[in-house]
Amino acid sequence: QVQLVESGGGWVQAGGSLRLSCAASGRTFRSYAVGWFRQAPGKEREFVAHKNWDSFNTYYADSVKGRFTISRDNDKNTVYLQMNSLKPEDTAVYYCAAMRRSAPNTVVAGQATEYDYWGQGTQVTVSS
Repeated sequence: QVQLVESGGGWVQAGGSLRLSCAASGRTFRSYAVGWFRQAPGKEREFVAHKNWDSFNTYYADSVKGRFTISRDNDKNTVYLQMNSLKPEDTAVYYCAAMRRSAPNTVVAGQATEYDYWGQGTQVTVSS
């Protein structure tokens, strides 16, 4: 069993930065792949970023590529999402998720149904 708790959300002006954290419980967390998703009001949950357990494969949505960076510290059981050059369209609730297997490609990494555990989410609001 893995429990995930996000933090670090908040309000920021366009062009600013935020770093989200996702603290995980469970001794086997280091063997899980991790992902970040987001959901804006009235929209479906969308994929943001993914990193496999060994950090060998990392995937990003085109909308955040070059601006967001996913990282993980397995010793601290924590996953991060560094978000730079934020835009109003990045406003959403951000969720972290854990997957028992490693995603072989972006298609699998981007499927919310592939993930086994989810956090409760943290709100990010970007004003123009």
